[in-house]
Amino acid sequence: MEKLEKDQLLIKAMDEFGHYLTRLAYAFVKDEARAEDIIQEVFIRYYINLEKFEGRSSVKTYLYRITVNECHNYFKSWAYRKMEFSNLVNNLLTNKQTTEEEILQKEQTEYVAKKINELPSKYKEVLWLHYYAELSVLEIGEVLQCSPNTVKTRLVRGRNAARLTLNEEEIEHARRH
Repeated sequence: MEKLEKDQLLIKAMDEFGHYLTRLAYAFVKDEARAEDIIQEVFIRYYINLEKFEGRSSVKTYLYRITVNECHNYFKSWAYRKMEFSNLVNNLLTNKQTTEEEILQKEQTEYVAKKINELPSKYKEVLWLHYYAELSVLEIGEVLQCSPNTVKTRLVRGRNAARLTLNEEEIEHARRH
């Protein structure tokens, strides 16, 4: 397949299905900018794999499947999990309504801080820099003079050691309260 033909197929798919796919991605991620990023990735994948498309389904169905897969990949991504955890911690720190809720939130915040402080320093510093100073993995690597992969490993091990990894149900429960 020649480049001109691939370009024409991409433009046609973007014109016909771009808005539909963006709405689909938005229904999953509930964030317009993220949905647009996902759709951009969908069309990149479509363009790269055009020669492999066998036509056993319609282009719309093919793009729909890629979009759903990309949304699932987003929810599995490091960025999404970090954002969810950060939002949970921020909600615990800032969402004060009643005295009772304030006390419960303070206790939970203190519990999280205590659990982090009990960790070995190599995990503690990475968690604090990541969640409280809100530094990226690359920035933490520069600060600690280690590779980004080392930072990622320490984040995972630190969360596991502190048992701060929350399942979806716990995150949803915390979001409602």
